[in-house]
Amino acid sequence: MAWPFPFGAVTGIVPGQPAGWLQLLALALLAGQLDGARSWRRGAWLGGLFAVSMQCATFWWLFISLHVYGGLAAPLTVLAIVLLAVFLGLYYAAAAGLFVALAPVRPVLRAIVFAAVWLLAELARVKFFTGFPWGEGGYAHVDGWARPLAAWIGVHGLTFVAALVAAWLAFALLAPRTRWLAALSGIALSVALAWFPVFNVGDVEPDPALVRPMSVTLLQGNIPQDEKFVGGTGVITALRWYGEQLKAAKGALVVAPETALPLLPQQLPEGYWQGLQGRFSTGQQAALIGLPLGDYDTGYSNSVIGLKPGLPGQTGQPAALPAPYRYDKHHLVPFGEVIPPGFHWFINLMNIPLGDFNRGAVGQSSFGWQGQRLAPNICYEDLFGEELGARFVDGPQAPTMFVNLSNIGWFGNTVAIDQHLQISRMRSLEFGRPMIRATNTGATVIINRLGEVTHSLPRHTRGVLTGEVQGRSGITPYAWWVGRFGLWPLWALGLAVTGLAFLGRRR
Repeated sequence: MAWPFPFGAVTGIVPGQPAGWLQLLALALLAGQLDGARSWRRGAWLGGLFAVSMQCATFWWLFISLHVYGGLAAPLTVLAIVLLAVFLGLYYAAAAGLFVALAPVRPVLRAIVFAAVWLLAELARVKFFTGFPWGEGGYAHVDGWARPLAAWIGVHGLTFVAALVAAWLAFALLAPRTRWLAALSGIALSVALAWFPVFNVGDVEPDPALVRPMSVTLLQGNIPQDEKFVGGTGVITALRWYGEQLKAAKGALVVAPETALPLLPQQLPEGYWQGLQGRFSTGQQAALIGLPLGDYDTGYSNSVIGLKPGLPGQTGQPAALPAPYRYDKHHLVPFGEVIPPGFHWFINLMNIPLGDFNRGAVGQSSFGWQGQRLAPNICYEDLFGEELGARFVDGPQAPTMFVNLSNIGWFGNTVAIDQHLQISRMRSLEFGRPMIRATNTGATVIINRLGEVTHSLPRHTRGVLTGEVQGRSGITPYAWWVGRFGLWPLWALGLAVTGLAFLGRRR
């Protein structure tokens, strides 16, 4: 039976230090059951059931966006979520079946093979069909014993390490002669990772030019999602509130969230855009503002525009590009921002606006302000660290700070907000960079370079968050290799271990 696994697996994406330990327990239980499976078919069934249960428990909140806001019938919504979980679960079913077919005799070697095939399943979820690695196992360790490793191997590497430790403990405990050795070794490993200072490279040194922190003002409008893009109360409220706060803000950098202005620049009331341009054309303040850009002929994009003093073209009538700095979202949300071929019928069943966007490039330039190089990312783009890493190849031009602009109001007041905060914190750990997050409903926060939340607003409230942020310029080991090679080193590790296990099995 695999019924205990859903509860244990889902703890990997719930905040708090116990999540990491509970995830290890869940993986250890799975590894122990796979170790006793008599056929690869049985292994695939157990692994697939584990994964489907884990996925459903992870992103059940899709029901809110598809049914409550999208208008899709409840039975069809449930079916769509389960089918997505089943599709993603196929990766893990294949991994579990492969493990049973290739598992070596020695416990340590079996654990390495288990970790390798589990890593390959996670990487497949990251890469194939635009990728959807939300809730990956490594995020359970943003707090706790494995967190110092993030700056070296990233979240996918943490997934491998967690699977390795869990499987090794399971296999060792199943062997009577090694039970005590397994327990003592697990404790020693946890203590070593928590206290060994060489792993704490996420604490990169500040750039001498950035000794003075930057003051920031982050806006959280809490505009109801069912009103946000509909003409009337929501649009009027958004334009009025964000317009007032952008003009009144005192921070050196002001950030309004994803689609804070829910209209194209040419659709804004007369004088609105010119007023914002004039507000930031002089003085000592800059702004990053989320809004859609484009037109019917060239297509639309989910974008961020940057306004700051001294930029040409910020007076008079707005041009086709509303500001010299522009960031267009690269990693689009399937069905929400890009429609996969053959699925327009599915979108037609729902009432969700702006279903097909143009895609921005990977590694777009940073927004320079007060010596900082600010790297915007929109919504769940911070889920893909390998894409953010493309900005770190040129060390002197690498970002000193991440800026996330999000609107996950589509998913209500649910654990999705906490999960996204975990994702952002992991990026700070990996790259040794602070991240500021301006969101519509939460979590609007300031995260330091160690992945710690230093300032925050209550979620699902309207408010303004102010604080100071210290930029960083050092390059962590993870930033160095993922920027140059992407995820290929991890693919190579998983495939090499699996290949060696296959050769050993044939002998």
